[in-house]
Amino acid sequence: MSPTSQGSFRLFRFAGITVFLHWSWFLVAWLAYQRRMGAYSSPVWNLIEYVSLFLIVLMHEFGHSLACRQTGGAADQIVLWPLGGVAYVAPPRRPGAVLWSIAAGPLVNVLLVPVLFALSLATSQMSGDIPRLLDTIWLINLMLLIFNLLPVYPLDGGQIFRALLWFVCGESRSLKIAVVVGFIGIAALGAFAIVQRSLWLGILAGFLLSGCINGWRYAQFLRAHESPRE
Repeated sequence: MSPTSQGSFRLFRFAGITVFLHWSWFLVAWLAYQRRMGAYSSPVWNLIEYVSLFLIVLMHEFGHSLACRQTGGAADQIVLWPLGGVAYVAPPRRPGAVLWSIAAGPLVNVLLVPVLFALSLATSQMSGDIPRLLDTIWLINLMLLIFNLLPVYPLDGGQIFRALLWFVCGESRSLKIAVVVGFIGIAALGAFAIVQRSLWLGILAGFLLSGCINGWRYAQFLRAHESPRE
């Protein structure tokens, strides 16, 4: 269910990493643009707000990719799509390497929190759309950080949880535990989506469920190929 470069447009290449934009991004961008009409004095600011969201996502994904490169892993592709972004990373199969490759993404958002807050504070006395835009971007970054750190596999929080468990109980068992916790979190998210009648949350829950199922299958594959002592 994750996006690939197929059906995507190549945007640019930086540090050996090619960035693609999935075609569905344009459809959802238009829907989001329409939904936020009236939030600013000019629709141009709506466009700036949406693009700013994906610039934050892009920096987050580069955090994953560049950290993975530091560990000696492979990372050469990022795909942006309506649900955010996917950095295709393959760190060495060591818990420390996986932990750093995953944690570096949210760390980018952590570093952006004070920067965006300072910009928002500096313009708070101004009138017009700029302070409203900066307040919104700061809040978006904070909400993305909090949500992404939930211990729900395959969110970054769930993968960080898995990497920490890996130090204690091994590769396959840590993944199984993280996936089980993920299933519980996704069930809660799905129930919340039904209560709120939110199609967007329902789609997100479906994407996470697909990632959990794939994670469970991979954990079974790892377990089948482990030595008896492991």
